[in-house]
Amino acid sequence: MSLTRKRKKELRKLQHQAETLWEAQQAVLGQAGKIAKEAGRQVGKYNREEVVPTLKDGVDRVSTVSRDVYNNRVLPAAGAVVGSALGVWDAANDKRERLAAGRGFGDVDFSKISKKAEKEASKFSKRYQAAAPKKSISAGGVIAIVLGVAAAAGVLYAAWQTLRADDELWVADDPLRAPEA
Repeated sequence: MSLTRKRKKELRKLQHQAETLWEAQQAVLGQAGKIAKEAGRQVGKYNREEVVPTLKDGVDRVSTVSRDVYNNRVLPAAGAVVGSALGVWDAANDKRERLAAGRGFGDVDFSKISKKAEKEASKFSKRYQAAAPKKSISAGGVIAIVLGVAAAAGVLYAAWQTLRADDELWVADDPLRAPEA
């Protein structure tokens, strides 16, 4: 199949246009690569200057709050529990010694036992005790109280509805009769 000169000329022109378009696309893609590379550098700079310090500040705040809760709430409570347990342990040892000595159960001096427990608890928790913050009811506390009162009222209403003496709700004492034919 042979082509005419006119057709060959048109095909060469089309091929030249395709090559020109291909070169233009290569230049555009090269520019797009440079822009993408620069955008990546800018994102890295933004990350180092803005995101990382913000995250570090947030982590530091969470760490401070958790340390505060641990030191001011968990340790004193644990100290009180351990102190009470040690007081009970001392009381049990004292009772065991009395039984071993043959004095029997005798009179139990609860004031002495409670003093020992308080003494042990205060020894253990004094190190970790901080000044207690002033307690005040926040909006969440008020909402919780209102929801608690509403729940209690709902339970009381349900109990009243269940237990009230309504004749229509009670089953008759007469045995069931067979239907008449």
